[in-house]
Amino acid sequence: MSGLKLLSTGSALPSQVVTNDDLARVVDTSDEWITSRTGISARRRCAPGESHTGLCLAAARRALERAGVGPEEVGVCLVATLTADQLSPAAACTLQRELGMGEDTMCFDLNAACSGFVYALHTAQCLLAAAPRKMGLILGAEVLSRVLDYTDRGTCILFGDGAGAAVVEWRG
Repeated sequence: MSGLKLLSTGSALPSQVVTNDDLARVVDTSDEWITSRTGISARRRCAPGESHTGLCLAAARRALERAGVGPEEVGVCLVATLTADQLSPAAACTLQRELGMGEDTMCFDLNAACSGFVYALHTAQCLLAAAPRKMGLILGAEVLSRVLDYTDRGTCILFGDGAGAAVVEWRG
C-alpha cells in the first residue's frame, strides 16, 4: 500500500489446541479428511478465562514493543473482527483505554470477516494521511469458537481463535 510502511507485527493465540482428532469426536470427520482438503491439522480455541480482549492486548503489546512505538504515538487504532467481547465499547476503544493511547486517537472496529484486516489497512492509510500522529495499530482478531456450529464439518474444521497486530507508519 502506497504511503504505509509496516514497522512490526505481533500475535497471540489462546492456550487450548483443538486437533482434527478432537473434532472427529463431535462431528462426522477424520484427521485424514480435514488434512487432505485443507492442510489444517490443529487450530486454537479460547479456554475459560481467555478473551478476545486479552488476545488483542497481547498481540498489540508485542507489535508496539517490536516497533519501538509507544501507545501515545498511535493516531489510529482499528480492529477487524466479528467476535469482539462486546458490541460497545468497540474492541479498538477498549485497546485505546487499556494501552493508554491518547483520547483523540481514532478508534473503531471493522466487521468484514475474512477481508477485514485488508480493509482496516486501507482505512488506516486514509485516516493516517490526515492524522496528526502518523502511527497506526491494526489488528485482526477472532474468537470464532463462540459462534461456530460444531455439527457442520464444512465450517467448524476451518476456523480457530487468535489475534494478529501490525504497527504501520504513514509516509506519504
